[in-house]
Amino acid sequence: MTMSSRGATRPLGAQISHMLKSRGVDTVFGIPGVHNQEMYRGIDEAGITHVLARHEQGAGFMADGYARASGRPGVAYVITGPGLCNIMTPIGQAYSDSVPLLVISSCLDETAARRGQLHQMKDQAGAGRCVADWSETALSPGAAYALIDRALSEFETTRKRPKQLSVPIRVLEGEAQAAAPTRAVLARPVPSADEIAAAADALRGARRPLIIAGGGARHAAEALNMLRDRLGAAVMTTYAGRGIFPPDCPLFYGSFLMRPGSVDEIAKADVVLAVGTELAEVDTWRGHLGHTGTMIRVDLDAEVLADQQRAEIPVAADSLLAAEALCDALPEMQGSDWSAEQVAARRAGWRAEVDSRLPGIGAVCGHLQNSLPPETMMFSDMTQFAYAANEIWDIPRPGHWHHPSGFGTLGYALPAAIGGAVARPGLPTMCIAGDYGFQYTLPELGVAVELGLPLPILLWDNGKLREIEQHMISSQIAPKAVVARNPDFPALARAYGAGAEQPDSLDALSGAILRAFKADGPTLIRLTPDIA
Repeated sequence: MTMSSRGATRPLGAQISHMLKSRGVDTVFGIPGVHNQEMYRGIDEAGITHVLARHEQGAGFMADGYARASGRPGVAYVITGPGLCNIMTPIGQAYSDSVPLLVISSCLDETAARRGQLHQMKDQAGAGRCVADWSETALSPGAAYALIDRALSEFETTRKRPKQLSVPIRVLEGEAQAAAPTRAVLARPVPSADEIAAAADALRGARRPLIIAGGGARHAAEALNMLRDRLGAAVMTTYAGRGIFPPDCPLFYGSFLMRPGSVDEIAKADVVLAVGTELAEVDTWRGHLGHTGTMIRVDLDAEVLADQQRAEIPVAADSLLAAEALCDALPEMQGSDWSAEQVAARRAGWRAEVDSRLPGIGAVCGHLQNSLPPETMMFSDMTQFAYAANEIWDIPRPGHWHHPSGFGTLGYALPAAIGGAVARPGLPTMCIAGDYGFQYTLPELGVAVELGLPLPILLWDNGKLREIEQHMISSQIAPKAVVARNPDFPALARAYGAGAEQPDSLDALSGAILRAFKADGPTLIRLTPDIA
């Protein structure tokens, strides 16, 4: 009988790692401390890789990036109190962007009758509930196992949102039998026959059908493209949905939903099929999509299906299963009244708007788009370079550009790219950050060096909070606190043991990135706006 078998006992902290391994978890991100050291007892025994972050915020973003890149849950171990507080920003980001993140922390055994304990919080679980889908405290081994399995099951069957589990120190230290070796794997929700019939009837009679796909439809790309062909539909994506439709496919409006003029185009559709998207403010920058025709809404989340868009035909189901069912219900090709020339002209106009507002970035994006390996996965930060790229950079496959759209936190890109690179060994991963946001999580550069990750870090250095400055000016506010002294970024990177380059042309830039993909560690590539 092995130490991790069902009949043996071990401290619960060790058993949790064995349980996670049996459920397919092979990597944990975190920082050990005196209060969560029991969770580290079983990591090596279970055969789990641990990635040591420099800050719990970095650990959370790494787990987020790992989850987005792999499609599997990202797991982080943190201490009670400040450890949980530090990772709450990544939890909030994972909540807004529907990322399967599981954060397991220790907690104090008792907080009501004693004050002044190390890492004490008044309500740790309550703090977690502010940002997580749920945050619970397990008072026994059985409760810990049940909550972990609940989290993993919900990641499979419902909208992927972060969960937080706290376990008292005494419970972590106590002896426990191993968790059951397996758990039931649940199926994704199947659309009802009535829902599909109603949606198919609406689409069958449409002369201007429009499909809008979001990040929740990435796994349904093949079926959605088949449906697009059969309907002669125009198509658009949110930022997270880029790559679902080939950039050169007919009637492709791109990811320009935020352009004010998109309202006029959407209003031309007599039926809108929105799949796997919240159509949230961060998708459209307005309260209502702008449609005047019938809306069909496919989503796992009942809240989305009943939101202000007021879809006439809600389909509560997995995007892939719904798209396949619609293809089965609509086997014949049908024409539409959309004009490919008019769609292309409208898209070109929106591209010109972006170039006018953020000059120079489009040239860099276009050059890199043509020179990077097609399987490159990008992780970007809140920076003007990414704001432009989200609209104008057409990626060739879904799920290969990740941006902190919802919560909108700075400091996301570097640690998330580290997590993404860990999840995809041997495949190209790239980080895009601005000079200000990069400094939020700069110490995580040391993690990339330790791991020997061939990670290009594209640093867009305009020397200021340029986006905020522009908003202040447009609001007739004298720009204030938008300029900060920057360090010598290449020297800083070299101090960590990373490579550094400052290309002076677009050709030199693409060469630097391609060399970085082959390096034995990360390479910081500093760009300034005058490169274009």
